[in-house]
Amino acid sequence: MDTTFKGAVARLSDTDLPRIGYGIGVGEDEVHAFLDVETAGGGYDEDGRPKILFEPAKFYAHLSGAARAHAVVAGLAAPRWGDIPYGPQSSQYPKLIQAIAIDESAALMSASWGIGQVLGENFGAAGYDSVQAMVADMVNGGEAAQLQAAVNFIKANHLDDELRNHQWAAFARGYNGAGYAKNAYDTKLAARFKWWQGRPDTPWSPPAAASTPKPANITIYVLTWGSSDVPRETRYFTPDHGTDAVMRLAERVIELDKAPANAAFAALSRLPDSIYPEGMTLASWTKTSDERPTDEGSAEIPAS
Repeated sequence: MDTTFKGAVARLSDTDLPRIGYGIGVGEDEVHAFLDVETAGGGYDEDGRPKILFEPAKFYAHLSGAARAHAVVAGLAAPRWGDIPYGPQSSQYPKLIQAIAIDESAALMSASWGIGQVLGENFGAAGYDSVQAMVADMVNGGEAAQLQAAVNFIKANHLDDELRNHQWAAFARGYNGAGYAKNAYDTKLAARFKWWQGRPDTPWSPPAAASTPKPANITIYVLTWGSSDVPRETRYFTPDHGTDAVMRLAERVIELDKAPANAAFAALSRLPDSIYPEGMTLASWTKTSDERPTDEGSAEIPAS
């Protein structure tokens, strides 16, 4: 891993806030309030690295055995919150890099990252397959990716309702933990939301929903002969369903096309229902024709 942690610093655009907030049903005022309280001055430090806070108690929890003992002696891990002071922002990356030398994944999971200060151990809730993938996005994805990770975490932990309903204490408890009141997160959120409500919103509209094209109606006619020389026409079609199942059925009909007399129809009746389009069976689309077909046992697939 590149321990410079420097990537493409891309700041939030005016439309990122309403766009990302729309994904959980909140406006930009709620997102502004969240950002004002959770991070000061953006998601990157003056050296172009994601802002982090290294948590010694989390590092202790993610280690065991000799690695844990090493981290404790180095002053990087402790069993209780507050046993080791956080220190200034300038000390966070030196501690993280020391911790990486002991255990990379444990170290990355023990720091909170970016504009939303999502703890690395929550990479799954933030929308990533690994903590390394999350950190790479925090470094290279810009503040929009950092904010999206925070919103993903909010949704995964069912805090979006609290944010929508402005239940600030419940939201702060869920996002910051039981000690939220010590830092007055709830009252700060309420105050910042009120401030932003007095400002005009950014002009933005959600994109129009993409229309899904309807599949073409495909009709399959199976002309077979009964034992009494009465022609029978069996019809299958898909007005609103996908065409894959119908095409599989057509291939099977053509395969059986050379069967004599009523064998093709009988064979079709023994096929499993899974071969037919959703909600359809052979019996659903069978009717008797008064006209003798030109070619005995023929099958055709016209598009209508």
